[in-house]
Amino acid sequence: MKILCIGNAAYDVTLPVNNYPVENQKNRIDGEKVECGGGSASNCAYLLSMWGVDTYFAGVVGNDYYGDQIKKEFEKIGVNMKYLETRDDIRTTSSYIITNLGDATRTILTDKSKNAVMTKMDIDDDDFDAILLDGYEPEFAKEAIKKNPKAKKIIDAGSLRENTIELAKMVDYVVCSHDFAEQYTKSKIDFNDMKTLIDIYDKLKREFKNNIIITLEDKGCFTYDDGYKMVPSIKVEAVDTTGAGDIYHGAFTYCVAHDYDILTTMKISNITGALSITRMGGRNSIFPLEEIMDKYNELNVQQ
Repeated sequence: MKILCIGNAAYDVTLPVNNYPVENQKNRIDGEKVECGGGSASNCAYLLSMWGVDTYFAGVVGNDYYGDQIKKEFEKIGVNMKYLETRDDIRTTSSYIITNLGDATRTILTDKSKNAVMTKMDIDDDDFDAILLDGYEPEFAKEAIKKNPKAKKIIDAGSLRENTIELAKMVDYVVCSHDFAEQYTKSKIDFNDMKTLIDIYDKLKREFKNNIIITLEDKGCFTYDDGYKMVPSIKVEAVDTTGAGDIYHGAFTYCVAHDYDILTTMKISNITGALSITRMGGRNSIFPLEEIMDKYNELNVQQ
Protein backbone atom coordinates (compact mmCIF):
# COMPACT_ATOMS: atom_id res chain seq x y z
CA MET A 1 0.00 0.00 0.00
CA LYS A 2 1.22 3.49 -0.91
CA ILE A 3 -0.13 6.82 0.29
CA LEU A 4 0.80 10.30 -0.92
CA CYS A 5 0.43 13.35 1.34
CA ILE A 6 0.51 16.72 -0.42
CA GLY A 7 0.81 20.11 1.18
CA ASN A 8 2.38 22.12 3.93
CA ALA A 9 5.71 21.30 5.57
CA ALA A 10 6.81 23.45 8.49
CA TYR A 11 9.08 23.43 11.51
CA ASP A 12 7.44 24.01 14.89
CA VAL A 13 8.92 25.61 17.98
CA THR A 14 6.56 25.20 20.95
CA LEU A 15 6.96 27.47 23.98
CA PRO A 16 5.07 26.36 27.12
CA VAL A 17 3.78 29.02 29.54
CA ASN A 18 1.57 28.75 32.61
CA ASN A 19 -0.32 31.89 31.65
CA TYR A 20 -0.60 33.74 28.34
CA PRO A 21 2.20 36.37 28.14
CA VAL A 22 1.43 39.90 29.25
CA GLU A 23 1.98 42.43 26.46
CA ASN A 24 5.02 44.71 26.70
CA GLN A 25 6.54 42.65 29.50
CA LYS A 26 9.44 40.21 29.70
CA ASN A 27 8.22 36.64 29.97
CA ARG A 28 9.94 33.32 30.60
CA ILE A 29 8.74 29.98 29.34
CA ASP A 30 7.66 27.41 31.93
CA GLY A 31 9.51 24.23 31.02
CA GLU A 32 11.49 23.20 27.99
CA LYS A 33 10.67 24.34 24.48
CA VAL A 34 9.80 21.59 22.01
CA GLU A 35 11.07 21.58 18.42
CA CYS A 36 9.93 19.25 15.65
CA GLY A 37 8.57 19.19 12.14
CA GLY A 38 5.00 20.34 11.59
CA GLY A 39 2.48 21.28 8.94
CA SER A 40 -0.79 19.48 8.29
CA ALA A 41 0.04 17.15 5.38
CA SER A 42 3.57 16.74 6.68
CA ASN A 43 2.30 15.54 10.07
CA CYS A 44 -0.06 13.12 8.32
CA ALA A 45 2.85 11.68 6.35
CA TYR A 46 4.86 11.26 9.55
CA LEU A 47 2.03 9.39 11.27
CA LEU A 48 1.35 7.12 8.30
CA SER A 49 5.00 6.16 7.97
CA MET A 50 5.24 5.60 11.73
CA TRP A 51 2.23 3.30 11.41
CA GLY A 52 3.98 1.20 8.79
CA VAL A 53 2.58 2.59 5.54
CA ASP A 54 4.75 3.22 2.46
CA THR A 55 4.28 7.00 2.55
CA TYR A 56 5.37 9.75 0.16
CA PHE A 57 5.32 13.48 0.89
CA ALA A 58 5.00 16.27 -1.69
CA GLY A 59 5.75 19.83 -0.65
CA VAL A 60 8.51 22.40 -0.46
CA VAL A 61 11.17 23.49 2.03
CA GLY A 62 14.00 25.96 1.93
CA ASN A 63 17.68 25.07 1.75
CA ASP A 64 18.19 25.99 5.41
CA TYR A 65 18.43 24.59 8.94
CA TYR A 66 14.69 24.04 9.40
CA GLY A 67 14.42 22.35 6.03
CA ASP A 68 17.29 20.05 6.93
CA GLN A 69 15.64 19.14 10.22
CA ILE A 70 12.37 18.27 8.48
CA LYS A 71 14.20 16.02 6.04
CA LYS A 72 16.15 14.31 8.83
CA GLU A 73 12.90 13.51 10.64
CA PHE A 74 11.34 12.14 7.46
CA GLU A 75 14.40 10.05 6.73
CA LYS A 76 14.44 8.63 10.26
CA ILE A 77 10.76 7.60 10.15
CA GLY A 78 10.94 6.35 6.53
CA VAL A 79 8.88 8.93 4.60
CA ASN A 80 9.74 8.87 0.89
CA MET A 81 10.91 12.37 -0.11
CA LYS A 82 10.82 11.82 -3.86
CA TYR A 83 8.39 14.74 -4.25
CA LEU A 84 9.80 17.01 -1.55
CA GLU A 85 11.28 20.03 -3.31
CA THR A 86 14.15 22.02 -1.78
CA ARG A 87 14.57 25.62 -2.95
CA ASP A 88 17.31 28.16 -2.36
CA ASP A 89 15.06 31.20 -2.81
CA ILE A 90 12.61 30.60 0.07
CA ARG A 91 12.64 30.12 3.82
CA THR A 92 11.25 26.91 5.23
CA THR A 93 7.90 27.68 6.81
CA SER A 94 8.25 27.93 10.58
CA SER A 95 5.68 28.21 13.35
CA TYR A 96 6.23 29.55 16.85
CA ILE A 97 3.60 28.17 19.17
CA ILE A 98 2.75 29.63 22.57
CA THR A 99 1.06 26.84 24.53
CA ASN A 100 -0.89 28.00 27.57
CA LEU A 101 -0.53 25.18 30.09
CA GLY A 102 -3.34 26.68 32.14
CA ASP A 103 -6.04 25.80 29.63
CA ALA A 104 -4.15 23.84 26.89
CA THR A 105 -4.86 26.47 24.23
CA ARG A 106 -2.22 27.52 21.75
CA THR A 107 -1.40 30.65 19.80
CA ILE A 108 0.51 30.14 16.55
CA LEU A 109 2.73 32.67 14.77
CA THR A 110 3.75 31.43 11.31
CA ASP A 111 6.50 32.68 9.02
CA LYS A 112 5.84 31.54 5.45
CA SER A 113 7.48 32.86 2.28
CA LYS A 114 4.88 34.14 -0.20
CA ASN A 115 6.46 32.15 -3.03
CA ALA A 116 6.87 28.95 -1.00
CA VAL A 117 5.10 26.70 -3.51
CA MET A 118 6.25 23.72 -5.54
CA THR A 119 7.56 24.46 -9.03
CA LYS A 120 8.00 20.86 -10.21
CA MET A 121 4.71 19.35 -11.37
CA ASP A 122 6.01 16.00 -12.65
CA ILE A 123 4.55 12.98 -10.94
CA ASP A 124 5.43 9.41 -11.83
CA ASP A 125 3.05 6.46 -12.13
CA ASP A 126 3.45 5.42 -8.50
CA ASP A 127 -0.09 4.03 -8.37
CA PHE A 128 -1.08 5.43 -4.97
CA ASP A 129 -3.85 3.78 -2.98
CA ALA A 130 -4.77 7.00 -1.19
CA ILE A 131 -3.96 10.70 -1.43
CA LEU A 132 -4.24 13.18 1.44
CA LEU A 133 -4.45 16.90 0.60
CA ASP A 134 -4.42 19.89 2.94
CA GLY A 135 -5.28 22.61 0.40
CA TYR A 136 -1.70 23.73 -0.19
CA GLU A 137 0.18 22.87 -3.41
CA PRO A 138 -3.09 22.78 -5.42
CA GLU A 139 -1.49 22.41 -8.87
CA PHE A 140 0.55 19.39 -7.86
CA ALA A 141 -2.51 17.99 -6.09
CA LYS A 142 -4.55 18.23 -9.29
CA GLU A 143 -1.85 16.39 -11.21
CA ALA A 144 -1.72 13.65 -8.58
CA ILE A 145 -5.51 13.25 -8.67
CA LYS A 146 -5.44 13.04 -12.47
CA LYS A 147 -2.66 10.43 -12.45
CA ASN A 148 -4.31 8.30 -9.73
CA PRO A 149 -8.02 8.07 -10.55
CA LYS A 150 -8.51 4.93 -8.44
CA ALA A 151 -6.89 6.37 -5.32
CA LYS A 152 -9.06 7.24 -2.34
CA LYS A 153 -8.78 11.00 -1.94
CA ILE A 154 -9.15 12.86 1.35
CA ILE A 155 -8.86 16.58 2.05
CA ASP A 156 -8.08 18.16 5.39
CA ALA A 157 -10.29 21.25 5.06
CA GLY A 158 -9.06 23.14 8.08
CA SER A 159 -9.56 26.73 7.00
CA LEU A 160 -11.62 28.42 4.32
CA ARG A 161 -9.38 29.12 1.34
CA GLU A 162 -10.16 29.21 -2.38
CA ASN A 163 -7.77 26.35 -3.13
CA THR A 164 -9.29 24.19 -0.42
CA ILE A 165 -12.81 24.74 -1.77
CA GLU A 166 -11.73 23.85 -5.30
CA LEU A 167 -9.91 20.69 -4.24
CA ALA A 168 -12.75 19.66 -1.93
CA LYS A 169 -14.90 19.15 -5.02
CA MET A 170 -12.36 16.69 -6.44
CA VAL A 171 -12.00 14.25 -3.54
CA ASP A 172 -13.94 11.37 -1.99
CA TYR A 173 -13.85 12.61 1.61
CA VAL A 174 -14.06 16.19 2.87
CA VAL A 175 -12.95 16.11 6.49
CA CYS A 176 -13.53 19.67 7.60
CA SER A 177 -13.15 21.59 10.82
CA HIS A 178 -16.17 23.21 12.43
CA ASP A 179 -14.58 26.56 11.51
CA PHE A 180 -14.53 25.63 7.81
CA ALA A 181 -18.09 24.28 8.03
CA GLU A 182 -19.41 27.44 9.68
CA GLN A 183 -17.50 29.86 7.47
CA TYR A 184 -18.41 28.11 4.23
CA THR A 185 -22.12 27.81 5.04
CA LYS A 186 -22.28 31.19 6.86
CA SER A 187 -24.09 29.43 9.70
CA LYS A 188 -23.35 28.72 13.36
CA ILE A 189 -23.42 25.37 15.12
CA ASP A 190 -25.48 25.35 18.31
CA PHE A 191 -24.89 22.12 20.22
CA ASN A 192 -28.15 22.66 22.07
CA ASP A 193 -29.94 22.53 18.73
CA MET A 194 -28.67 19.63 16.60
CA LYS A 195 -30.72 20.87 13.64
CA THR A 196 -28.10 23.61 13.17
CA LEU A 197 -25.40 20.96 12.69
CA ILE A 198 -27.61 18.85 10.42
CA ASP A 199 -28.43 21.87 8.24
CA ILE A 200 -24.73 22.72 7.89
CA TYR A 201 -23.92 19.12 7.02
CA ASP A 202 -26.70 19.00 4.42
CA LYS A 203 -25.48 22.18 2.74
CA LEU A 204 -21.91 20.87 2.56
CA LYS A 205 -23.20 17.59 1.13
CA ARG A 206 -25.18 19.41 -1.58
CA GLU A 207 -22.22 21.61 -2.48
CA PHE A 208 -19.43 19.02 -2.54
CA LYS A 209 -21.38 15.84 -3.39
CA ASN A 210 -19.02 13.51 -1.52
CA ASN A 211 -18.51 12.09 1.96
CA ILE A 212 -18.60 14.86 4.56
CA ILE A 213 -17.16 14.59 8.06
CA ILE A 214 -17.24 17.61 10.37
CA THR A 215 -14.69 17.53 13.19
CA LEU A 216 -15.83 19.14 16.44
CA GLU A 217 -12.69 19.08 18.60
CA ASP A 218 -13.41 17.63 22.08
CA LYS A 219 -17.00 16.81 21.12
CA GLY A 220 -15.89 14.35 18.40
CA CYS A 221 -17.08 14.38 14.80
CA PHE A 222 -20.30 14.22 12.76
CA THR A 223 -21.42 12.57 9.53
CA TYR A 224 -24.28 10.74 7.86
CA ASP A 225 -24.15 6.95 7.68
CA ASP A 226 -27.61 5.39 7.48
CA GLY A 227 -28.70 8.32 9.63
CA TYR A 228 -27.00 11.36 11.12
CA LYS A 229 -24.24 10.24 13.48
CA MET A 230 -22.32 12.08 16.17
CA VAL A 231 -19.24 10.06 17.11
CA PRO A 232 -18.07 11.36 20.51
CA SER A 233 -14.44 11.79 21.40
CA ILE A 234 -12.82 10.37 24.53
CA LYS A 235 -12.11 12.33 27.68
CA VAL A 236 -8.44 13.14 28.29
CA GLU A 237 -6.41 15.60 30.34
CA ALA A 238 -5.38 18.20 27.77
CA VAL A 239 -1.81 19.51 27.77
CA ASP A 240 -1.27 20.89 24.24
CA THR A 241 -3.68 20.78 21.29
CA THR A 242 -1.01 21.50 18.67
CA GLY A 243 -1.30 19.15 15.69
CA ALA A 244 -4.35 17.29 17.00
CA GLY A 245 -6.33 17.97 13.82
CA ASP A 246 -3.44 16.86 11.60
CA ILE A 247 -3.05 13.68 13.62
CA TYR A 248 -6.79 12.99 13.34
CA HIS A 249 -6.54 13.33 9.55
CA GLY A 250 -3.52 11.03 9.41
CA ALA A 251 -5.42 8.33 11.29
CA PHE A 252 -8.49 8.92 9.12
CA THR A 253 -6.42 8.45 5.96
CA TYR A 254 -4.89 5.25 7.34
CA CYS A 255 -8.32 3.79 8.10
CA VAL A 256 -9.88 4.78 4.77
CA ALA A 257 -6.91 3.32 2.88
CA HIS A 258 -7.39 0.06 4.81
CA ASP A 259 -11.13 -0.08 3.98
CA TYR A 260 -12.43 0.43 7.51
CA ASP A 261 -16.09 1.45 7.63
CA ILE A 262 -16.70 5.15 8.24
CA LEU A 263 -17.85 4.92 11.87
CA THR A 264 -14.87 2.76 12.86
CA THR A 265 -12.63 5.20 11.01
CA MET A 266 -14.09 8.13 12.93
CA LYS A 267 -13.75 6.35 16.30
CA ILE A 268 -10.09 5.47 15.71
CA SER A 269 -9.36 8.98 14.44
CA ASN A 270 -11.04 10.51 17.51
CA ILE A 271 -8.90 8.38 19.82
CA THR A 272 -5.70 9.25 17.94
CA GLY A 273 -6.41 12.98 17.96
CA ALA A 274 -7.55 13.02 21.59
CA LEU A 275 -4.54 11.13 22.95
CA SER A 276 -2.24 13.49 21.07
CA ILE A 277 -3.28 16.45 23.22
CA THR A 278 -1.96 14.71 26.34
CA ARG A 279 1.61 15.45 25.24
CA MET A 280 3.54 18.58 24.37
CA GLY A 281 4.30 19.31 20.72
CA GLY A 282 2.74 18.03 17.51
CA ARG A 283 4.79 15.17 16.11
CA ASN A 284 5.93 14.11 19.57
CA SER A 285 2.32 13.34 20.47
CA ILE A 286 1.63 10.70 17.81
CA PHE A 287 0.94 7.39 19.57
CA PRO A 288 1.98 4.04 18.04
CA LEU A 289 -0.76 2.22 16.12
CA GLU A 290 -0.72 -0.66 18.62
CA GLU A 291 -1.57 1.65 21.52
CA ILE A 292 -4.37 3.30 19.54
CA MET A 293 -5.92 -0.06 18.65
CA ASP A 294 -5.58 -1.27 22.25
CA LYS A 295 -7.53 1.80 23.38
CA TYR A 296 -10.13 1.28 20.61
CA ASN A 297 -10.63 -2.37 21.60
CA GLU A 298 -10.81 -1.45 25.29
CA LEU A 299 -13.56 1.09 24.61
CA ASN A 300 -15.49 -1.39 22.46
CA VAL A 301 -15.44 -3.95 25.28
CA GLN A 302 -16.72 -1.33 27.75
CA GLN A 303 -19.61 -0.52 25.41
